[in-house]
Amino acid sequence: MNYKTLTGRIAATTVALFVTTTAASAADLFDRGSMKDAPVVAAPERPVFSAHVGLTTDYVFRGISQTEENPAIQGGFDATYKMFYAGIWASNLDFGGDANGNDIANIEIDVYGGIKHKFGAVEADLGVIYYAYPSAEDAGAELDYVEIKFGLSGNLTEKVALGGTLYYSPDYTGETGETLTYEGTISIALGTYGRFAPSLTGTVGYVDFLENAFEVNSYAYWNAGVEVGLMDKITLDLRYWDTDADGTHPFAGTNSDERFVATISSSW
Repeated sequence: MNYKTLTGRIAATTVALFVTTTAASAADLFDRGSMKDAPVVAAPERPVFSAHVGLTTDYVFRGISQTEENPAIQGGFDATYKMFYAGIWASNLDFGGDANGNDIANIEIDVYGGIKHKFGAVEADLGVIYYAYPSAEDAGAELDYVEIKFGLSGNLTEKVALGGTLYYSPDYTGETGETLTYEGTISIALGTYGRFAPSLTGTVGYVDFLENAFEVNSYAYWNAGVEVGLMDKITLDLRYWDTDADGTHPFAGTNSDERFVATISSSW
């Protein structure tokens, strides 16, 4: 074989490999159609909707029973879209009666919304909550109020999560004035045992009445308990609550004593 023939075969082989490789690469790049086809557009993100319902032996809010230590049925709906969220939640109440024997309030409806965004391992939450008592006999002191909240949360380890939230109300329930509430939470996952996934959780909070319009004393509250995921969408919560609130707090009295609360809830 002479030099020209060998050179020609090498050149032909190189051209063939180049064409084959280029064709394969083009097939990989344009396997959804030819270059003349319109580009495939990813499906737009859609809002995510969820619902939840629960039954509790006592509706406790910041350490104080909202149902005169009686059971409550609670539930709500949530919607999220990217970093935005909104929702509504409701529960039955029992604030006792007024001087005329009328119920002070028998239902609470909360409407809320905000944004959540992650900065590395920490998630920030900025939102607003409106607490409404539609059928309340306010007796001159409006029970409805609004709070602005700012929270940070994240995992300390693979199994330990921490959170802290600050709530601000320009005029707290019962027109008790400007109020700050500080709250810290911890959750410790204990692993999975068959269908059960228990976690130890706890909360420490402090309600600070800045104006003290009705000589209501600021107070601390705390709880500790265990959450058990029974199935994918059912959770059992067993919790101990206590406060150092005294009788000067609206609706306090025995409603702020130590107590044990059991709650079963479902979400989907």
